[in-house]
Amino acid sequence: MPELPEVETIKRDLEKVIVGKKIVEVCIHNAAVIKEPSAKEFKKNLEGQVIKSVLRRAKVLILELKSGNALAVHLKMTGQLVYPGGSPKSRVSFLLSNGETLDFNDQRLFGELRFVDDWKKLKFIQSLGPEPFDISVEQFKKMLIFKKTKIKPLLMDQSFVSGIGNLYAAECLFRSGIRPERTANSLSEKEAELLFKEIKAVLREAIRYGGSSIDDYVRVSGGPGSYVRYHKVYGRQGKPCLVCKTMIQKIFMAGRGTCFCPKCQK
Repeated sequence: MPELPEVETIKRDLEKVIVGKKIVEVCIHNAAVIKEPSAKEFKKNLEGQVIKSVLRRAKVLILELKSGNALAVHLKMTGQLVYPGGSPKSRVSFLLSNGETLDFNDQRLFGELRFVDDWKKLKFIQSLGPEPFDISVEQFKKMLIFKKTKIKPLLMDQSFVSGIGNLYAAECLFRSGIRPERTANSLSEKEAELLFKEIKAVLREAIRYGGSSIDDYVRVSGGPGSYVRYHKVYGRQGKPCLVCKTMIQKIFMAGRGTCFCPKCQK
């Protein structure tokens, strides 16, 4: 699933090409991805709307419209936004006033499109915890103090801190030297400070390189993000650690595969 760096990359890419454009026509090829309202109302409400701005909240994209309404896009596992579009495999296509098309592709139909009056009232949005860039290190340390949850699943809990998923949780923990199965409240003050520092550093680096093209993620242009080449542990099970040469191990936590170095991470 695209995480904060990937969705932020898509947001920045979209800002350059669709802001100020009018949605002339909405072509629905598979209504399964439209969650709110009905497909008929979705099409009717969006046609003629002008895109005012593109926002991101955690892993959700918000296309704010000049009318005050919004199009909320959750890519989920395999969703893509591609411009210029025109793919026959598109689930929904938005014909814009410049003659180009913005495609919403989703091979597995897990993605969600919603036309809403106020995106801030969406239940998912209201359930989100703060993003790493919106809190201080002192706040982060206080958030960990009474948490007996293992640190890896906790970082992925969107109600605790939003935007981090399996990939970046693994990378941040490796760079902090912290094993994924440690309980959050077992981290020393120094470890918590380092973890917070590395979370922000990894996310910034990933954004700078356009995210990580794992599975179905692509940038708006259809091209890949290039941060994959900088992964230290994610997807590297059975390969030598880039720091100590110990073999990277993979365990399962909360149903997700977790890669780590048994020597570098304590």
